[in-house]
Amino acid sequence: MHRRLTTAIENFVFGHRVLVVVGFLTLTVLMFLSALGTRIDATFSKTLPLSHPYVQTFTHYEMDFGGANRVLIAVMAREGDMFTAEYFETLREVTDAVFFLPGVDRAQVQSLFTPNVRFIEVVEDGFAGGNVIPDDFAPTPEGFAEVKENVLKSGRLGQLVANDFTGAMVSAQLLEIDPQTGEKLDYLQVARALEEEVRGRFQNDHNQIHVIGYAKAMGDIQEAGKMVVLFFLLAFLVTTSLVWVYSQSIMLTALTVVCALVAVVWQLGGLTALGFGVDPYSLLVPFLVFAIAVSHGVQMMRAYRAGVFEGLDRVPAARAAFRQLLVPGGVALITDTLGFVTMLVIEIEVIRELALTASLGVAMILATNLVLLPVLLSWVHLPDHYRERIARRRQKTDRLWDHLGSLTRARPSLVVLALALLAGAWGAWESRSLRIGDFHAGVPALHPGARYNLDSVAIGEAFAIGVDLLTVVVETHPDGAVDHEVLTYIDRLEAHMQQVPGVRSTMSLAAVAKTVNAG
Repeated sequence: MHRRLTTAIENFVFGHRVLVVVGFLTLTVLMFLSALGTRIDATFSKTLPLSHPYVQTFTHYEMDFGGANRVLIAVMAREGDMFTAEYFETLREVTDAVFFLPGVDRAQVQSLFTPNVRFIEVVEDGFAGGNVIPDDFAPTPEGFAEVKENVLKSGRLGQLVANDFTGAMVSAQLLEIDPQTGEKLDYLQVARALEEEVRGRFQNDHNQIHVIGYAKAMGDIQEAGKMVVLFFLLAFLVTTSLVWVYSQSIMLTALTVVCALVAVVWQLGGLTALGFGVDPYSLLVPFLVFAIAVSHGVQMMRAYRAGVFEGLDRVPAARAAFRQLLVPGGVALITDTLGFVTMLVIEIEVIRELALTASLGVAMILATNLVLLPVLLSWVHLPDHYRERIARRRQKTDRLWDHLGSLTRARPSLVVLALALLAGAWGAWESRSLRIGDFHAGVPALHPGARYNLDSVAIGEAFAIGVDLLTVVVETHPDGAVDHEVLTYIDRLEAHMQQVPGVRSTMSLAAVAKTVNAG
């Protein structure tokens, strides 16, 4: 059955070679035009398993307690502490600039200059409180001493103010929908605004700006992603050189590489046509598609060349290669595609889009390498001296393969097996220390020396807070917030969390209640 089907496909493809090439050329032009609209699509919610109970709790209470999609901006004094007139003016201007960043929930912005950062103290007459920076603040030694005292009273040391008073933080929550445009928030626009409107304006010889958060990480990954074009060009040149070394023919090399590039163009164009973008974490998938396409293309080119060496003419040699590799090559590519499709069971949108990107690209290779390439090869004429050149090279390489083949004899094979067992034992031993997850500061998608990761280290050293915020929601009965039993439970939970390794600081209703009850 499959032989008749293969024969029918072969007769149609090679019976209409010009029509097939024109069709592929037309589709490639359309896909290229579509690929020009490829966009970087980064959304915070895409990184979350939205069906998980923890995340459902997060989304349910997000508007009440704030989300996890935060941006932290640390304004640090390069010398001395923060108590200078110039520093406080810079901190105020940074706070104002953050208010007008795209997608910022202005009610959630926190800084020493925002009215939602207050202190409470117990005095003889009861309670006293106010803004950490009072309305009548003046940049004098007395004014700075008052602010420092208020910071200590507010409990914000280590959160909004550095532990050693060398800087302060501006914290902001980002909304998924930009309230100004009503459209999905463009995180890359936010990242650019953070660089241009905050770091670019306020970092100088006296103050240093550190910025962390999901939006900023995505922006830095995109900036690093611009180097992907350079790396792709480098990979293209290296791959092309290796294919030429193997084929010893400029025409065979060109057709193999061009068909691989067509698969990449179809992949990007298909994604855009389906309404998808490329997530920053999927930027390297085109490399994978290109590599797989070149691998299958070399097999097709080798089969065609073998047919020519056996005395077949160009078209019969191309038909023989097509007939030989259509089924096994198709099965291999379909298997690869299904392997990526299985990643769709992971209920995280960014993983699903990566699976879609990879599976779509591999599926395109079915057409470009198993149909287009053999048709193009059917027009290639290999000169008479080409066979002699390959024969001379084979005589040289046969010596190498003979030496390597000697490893299959009895005694050498025992040595190879012993080395393999030792390597396996060593790998099993070292695997005990394998760690899963992120264990470096910042994001693993950027190298340790990247600016974002250095900012993460700087903020982690100066403050007792970061973007890794764990919020525990205690659901209780009405008026449970003033129930002694409920508050006791929360207090015990907080005491336990303070002992968990990696926890820098905690804050709870119970801790606030203790201050109030002390009055």
